[in-house]
Amino acid sequence: MALWQGLETRVSSSLELVEIAIQERDTSLEAELTQESKQIEAKLEELELQLCLGGPYDRRNALVAVHAGAGGTESQDWAEMLLRMVLRWAERKGYASKVLDLSPGEEAGLKSVTVELEGEFAYGYLKSEKGVHRLVRISPFDASHARHTSFALVEVLPEVEAEGEVVINLDDLRVDVFRASGAGGQNVQKLSTAVRITHLPTGIIASCQNERSQRQNREIAMRILRARLMELERQKRETERARLKGEHVEAGWGNQIRSYVLHPYRMVKDHRTGVETPNAEGVLAGDLDAFMGAYLRSQLGKEREA
Repeated sequence: MALWQGLETRVSSSLELVEIAIQERDTSLEAELTQESKQIEAKLEELELQLCLGGPYDRRNALVAVHAGAGGTESQDWAEMLLRMVLRWAERKGYASKVLDLSPGEEAGLKSVTVELEGEFAYGYLKSEKGVHRLVRISPFDASHARHTSFALVEVLPEVEAEGEVVINLDDLRVDVFRASGAGGQNVQKLSTAVRITHLPTGIIASCQNERSQRQNREIAMRILRARLMELERQKRETERARLKGEHVEAGWGNQIRSYVLHPYRMVKDHRTGVETPNAEGVLAGDLDAFMGAYLRSQLGKEREA
């Protein structure tokens, strides 16, 4: 309420200045009022969008994992591009980010990466990026300059705020340790500090190798595992709700949610909402607000019913 009242005060003050400027025929305030108008409009759009974020986990931090699809170096490079896109969007929003786990590609890019994004509504906004992303471009790794299509999966999970939210039986876990393959220094790569935890009843796997100690990596892997198990339960509830209402339920991997075409023309199109733009460079640099807004408005009310 305070945010809306503050915005109302700014609007009132601006209108008063406009009236004074008109009466005095003073054009010196034109640039200032134009800038203030743009800022008020942007803030209004942000607050309106937050009205769509009424899901039970929307205000939480988010764990974002990017997994390269089939296609070797091409898809691994695409996974790294998607990670950069998400991190640049987060930077624009003022969210803190931390890489929790990273598996580099053999030649370039990433096989997989998991990052934590901290900030209010991080999960609420980023859930719009969940799904398969498709890239069409001239390959920088192909000497014949052939056109390639690459796929990568983006996984978005709400952070578990209390251990009691997800109860895990330790007997259901298999814990493997191995040598880290990524960054972390010579000592990390010599010792078996990396941890992989498998939840045997579901087959869900969580790993971490970025920290210097096995204990730290285990703690982070458990955080990721709890988040994945909580998401699994959420999906089960959503699937059952949709079944009871007779709605179509899409498969998790399913078709791509968004296509990024860099050749023979430039276009990014979201297949769920129909939103598209020729500014592919801007999107890959983190300009995701139009896509997020359209998706969230299309989903308004669904999570509240779940």
